[in-house]
Formats: sequence, structure tokens, C-alpha cells
Amino acid sequence: MAVTSHVETERKYEAAADTKLPAWSDIPGVTTVHGPRTEQLSAVYYDTADQRLGRYGATLRRRTGGDDAGWHLKVPAGEDSRTELRLPLDARPEDATNAPPDELADLTFAMTRGAALRPIAQLKTSRRVWDLLGADGAPVAEVTDDQVTATRLDGSSNVDEWRELEVELAGRGANGVLAGAEKVLRKAGIRRAGHSSKLARVVPPPAAPVPDATGTAGAALLAYVQTRFDALVTQDLLVRRDAPDAVHQLRVAARRLRAALLVYRRLLPGTERLRADLRWLGRRLADARDLEVQEKHLVTAVAALPSELVVGPVSARLTRHYSPAAAAARETVTATLADKRYRRVLDDLARLLADPDLGPRASRPSAKELPKHLRRAYRKTKRRLSDDTLHRARKAAKQYRYSLETAEPAVGKAAKEARKRAKALTKLLGEHQDGVVTQPVLRDLGMQAHLASENGFTYGLLLEQERARCARVREVYPAYWRRLRKARPWA
Repeated sequence: MAVTSHVETERKYEAAADTKLPAWSDIPGVTTVHGPRTEQLSAVYYDTADQRLGRYGATLRRRTGGDDAGWHLKVPAGEDSRTELRLPLDARPEDATNAPPDELADLTFAMTRGAALRPIAQLKTSRRVWDLLGADGAPVAEVTDDQVTATRLDGSSNVDEWRELEVELAGRGANGVLAGAEKVLRKAGIRRAGHSSKLARVVPPPAAPVPDATGTAGAALLAYVQTRFDALVTQDLLVRRDAPDAVHQLRVAARRLRAALLVYRRLLPGTERLRADLRWLGRRLADARDLEVQEKHLVTAVAALPSELVVGPVSARLTRHYSPAAAAARETVTATLADKRYRRVLDDLARLLADPDLGPRASRPSAKELPKHLRRAYRKTKRRLSDDTLHRARKAAKQYRYSLETAEPAVGKAAKEARKRAKALTKLLGEHQDGVVTQPVLRDLGMQAHLASENGFTYGLLLEQERARCARVREVYPAYWRRLRKARPWA
């Protein structure tokens, strides 16, 4: 059964039981108010025993009543916004297992790491709803006034009751409507809620660990690993939904983690297996990302050519080439996320952060210790560039760049400037590598066109463009390297 998605942008407010509501027509941009209509809602919320969904700001519920009854998984999507993924109630009829539908449970895998989801709270809501319309009669927002009764399902039977208002954008509503509504509510003595969701008020999520990146070297490294692990978890769900660029971002998170653990391995020893697993993960995701970049580049290159230089069904041949390859790469990605080795990556990262086995150097001040490790990463890049092996040099430069990211909060402007210059170099060397791998593809496509009695002129033209791109990089990259050499955070 297909999962549908909806992005909701809303703000929550707390109100006393006797608080008088303002006139919703006072909100700028609102000309007509319909309502209120009433709804009776009941929702059972699910999480693991140690609230792993709550740790990432996610909620999973089974709701009855209202016009959106069903299974809902909500995940953060920026300030005031969350993505709501839905399935109808018949996706999992209520039974003795109380288990959420597999389609939604699978999307939470990186957060839960396979731990069982169980009911943790039940919320019953008596709701009044107003629809706010703009001058053209289109909806701009929805306001709800909720009387909530919440019961914890952890055996404590704790019951909480409160009143809560929500203002959610609708239709053509813009963020200005939210800001205007907030001013109107504040004048009425109504303030923002102190929780991100109703569930968070009933069962507060565990606080996320926040290591001090400016304290010891070990704390700085753990802070970076925590941030990149969170990014990996976030991208996992997007990859499972086949969201644009998600595979790339998941791969980047894995490479950043591996680089940090490799460059700073003396601070956090014993991560050899985890580094090997992260390398395996990056390689498994590589084809999907590389094909996406390559196809986009060639489609753009063809579109930029004058029409008289596009001879034959070039675009159609590109599609026929990349579509099956992309489908096969997608299957590899799906298999990778289901692989036991991937689950081991998630488990090992979680254990490392919960109980790190730090080396003796980790207790030293981060501002003094981290630059020593940066120097080694820099020297590795220098050696590879001196050998003129640009692809291997790019890999070393990326490790250096990511290790600079780790050190930046502690080292400051010097690390930030070096990171920016390293990024420019790696981006340039990436163009060279893309050109190198694209050339044989164009030769093959040109040969296929020839064998099909088509004119191969355009493929030859594109091939020469790729050769020129590589030649340009070889010509200019020494200047980028000289700029990077001048930025040394350890000096």
C-alpha cells in the first residue's frame, strides 16, 4: 500500500481553560472565517522502550476520528514544519499485536535500529476547527482549539489534561500568516507551547547528548560524530522514500564519519571495523549517486548545444542508457539498507557515542590537539598531489576537508578558511573525475549509435567537451592547491 506524504507547517500555543479567543479575522491576510466545526479524535502513539523516535523528533500514531484518520509518521522538516507520512487504517487493522504497518515501521529503521515499536501513550482530543480564507476565497490557514486528555501507557496510568491551540498553514497560506496569527494570539495573552508535539508533553523525549566541541579533543570528535550520525539517520528515511539527492547525502554522511574516525583514530582507537563498514556503505551507494550526476550533466550539456549540433535521437539514447542502470543501482541501494552490515554500522555508531573508548590524547584541549591530526591529513593530500594522481589526491583532500569540519568549532577561523579552500579544491578535482568516467560512456554511446545507423557526431562533440573539462582542471588545480597550502590551522 502506497504511503502518501504531506508537509504541515504550524505553531502550537498553550491556553488556560477560560482564555477567551481573539477574532480570527484580525489576522492580516484573513478576510473570511468558517467554523467552528467539531471533531472527536483518539490517537495511540508508538515508540521504542527507550524512545528512539522521540530522540529524533519523530512521532508515530494510529488516529481515529476527523478527516485524516489513519496511521501517521511525522518527522521534522525545518522550522515549524514536519513531513507527515500517512497510511489508511486498513493498512493494519487493530489486532492483538498493536504493531504499526510495516511500510511506516521500515521508514523508521535507522532511528529505531530494529527495536520493537509499542504503544506509549493515548491522547483523546475534543477539537474545534476554523478555516481561514484570504481575499480570493482560498484557504490560508486552519486554527484548532483542542481540549486534550492524555494517558501514559507505561503502566503508570498518569493522566494529563490541557488546552492547546494550533495554527496551521493551508492552501496559499504563507509564513506571514503564522507571524500575524502569533501577534493576535499574544495580544490575547496566549503564548507558544513549550513542546514540539502533544506527545512530547506527555512523554518527554530523552535529551540529545551535546558534547562540548570547544573542550577536550575527544569531546570535539564525539560532537562531530554525533552530528554526522544524526545526518545519516535523517537521510536514511529520505533514501527509503526515494527523495531527490538523498542517496548522495547519505553517502556524504558515511564518508564524513569515516574520515573523522580515520584522521582522528588516535583519539578514538578501536574503530577499524566501523571504518571498514562505512567504506563498504559508501561504495555500495556510489553507483546510484554517480549515475544521477552523470545523467544530469549530459542532459544539461545536450540542452545547451545549438539544435543543429544535436544530430539524431541523442536524448532518447541517453534515457535508454541510464534508466535501466539507475534502476539496478536503486536495487543495490535498497539491498544495502536491508543488509546486516548496514545495521551493524548503525549499532556500532550508537554504541560508540553511548560509551566511547577514548585514547589518552582525547583528554587534551581540542584547540591544541586537533591541529596535530590535521597536519597529517594535509601531508597525505600533499603527497598524492605531488604524484599527480588527481583522483587519489581528491580522496585525501576530502578527508582533510572533513577533518577540518571536525576541528572548526575548536580551532576557529583558521580551520574555517582552510575548509573552504579544501572544498573548492575537491569540487574542482571532482569535475576532473566526472569527466574521466564520462568519456568512456560517450565512446560507447557513440559506437551504439553508429551500429544503429545513427550519426555519432554529437557524442564525439560531447566527448571533446569532457576532454576539455579535464584539461582545464589539470591546468588550474595547482593554483587552488597553492591557496590551500597558505591556510594552515596548525601554524
